[in-house]
Amino acid sequence: MLSLFRTLSPGRKRLFWVSVIVLGTVVAWALIQASQNNRAGQQAVVDARIEPNKAANAKPALTVTAILPQVAEWPHVLETSGTIVAWQEAVISTEASNLILTEVRVNVGDQVKQGQVLARIANDTVKAEWSEAQASVAEAEAMLGEARANGDRARQYQQTGFLSAQMINQYLTAEKTAVARLNAARARMQSAQLRLAQTLVRAPDDGVISARTATPGSLAQPGHELFRLIRGGRLEWRAEVNADDLGKLQPGRLAVLTTPEGVRVQGRVRMVAPTVNPQTLNGLVYVDLPASETGNRLRAGMFARGVFELGRARAVSLPQSAVVLRDGFSYVFRIGDVARNGQAQVSQVKVAIGQRRGDQIEIRGGLEPDSWVVASGAGFLVDGDSVRVLEAPAAPGQKR
Repeated sequence: MLSLFRTLSPGRKRLFWVSVIVLGTVVAWALIQASQNNRAGQQAVVDARIEPNKAANAKPALTVTAILPQVAEWPHVLETSGTIVAWQEAVISTEASNLILTEVRVNVGDQVKQGQVLARIANDTVKAEWSEAQASVAEAEAMLGEARANGDRARQYQQTGFLSAQMINQYLTAEKTAVARLNAARARMQSAQLRLAQTLVRAPDDGVISARTATPGSLAQPGHELFRLIRGGRLEWRAEVNADDLGKLQPGRLAVLTTPEGVRVQGRVRMVAPTVNPQTLNGLVYVDLPASETGNRLRAGMFARGVFELGRARAVSLPQSAVVLRDGFSYVFRIGDVARNGQAQVSQVKVAIGQRRGDQIEIRGGLEPDSWVVASGAGFLVDGDSVRVLEAPAAPGQKR
């Protein structure tokens, strides 16, 4: 074969190679077509297998019950929260300086009366100063008696010429000096008496001891806090209320608060703050609480929720099962037109909720009172889902 190929002329060799190339191209094209036909057949088989599975896995329509919102008169209340604090808290200290605290008579939580001794401070040094001041007063009184007698004689002889004018002036000046010395001695005695009284730390008012830092043996310093006193034992609830609702509250309005332990206590609004926090847009409402509850069920620093009673008002409500919480917002699923086969499409509607009564939630906005909604199972739905609607109780003037 090779020897025959060598005997061919150059023209015939070129013709031979062209024939080989054409033949190879035809064979390659035939193989490619066969492969594509094979793949198409396999894909058809796969598609035929998948289609039944898709039909089998299609999401069935959820069967739901449709309800209308209830419209009724509810007690109109304003819910809020806040902290229980002392109505007024007095800081009790002493003006005694560099003296040792010798005795503490009360502890935190004790009821005290105005003027009651709470603590004693060492008074030996102050007593000695007071005794010295008393002696100085006695001495000044004696000197004044002598100077006054001399002054009286000088005034008696002033017109007779028995005493010289210089001598008379000396006696009268000595009398005035003695009066001034007596006044100074009495002032020093009063000061010593005041310092002696300061060695007894007394309650400035009736109330409850809320804090104590006084310790026997410690050094008393002026202005250093020894006790804190809740004046009158009175507490108040400082409720944080949105600025839009502050106008609904006036002094005397009833409030009912509930502590984390479930304790319910009534109070009265004493004052509404004249300013609003610019960051939170909340204002404080001050509610007086019964003094009888202090230390028993209420304590300063407690957090409490509460409501202000504002009367009665019309309310639109739905069962709690109809309201879904998603992403921090409340939604209901409104049912569209129902077909003959009971099928309908739902739409997710954002609503504003208010107070709760039992399992009912007040709907304050976002939904018309004549809108049919899904009663339960809404948590399994998304916007646009198809549902099968069961027969619902007929509503006056409502077409289903």
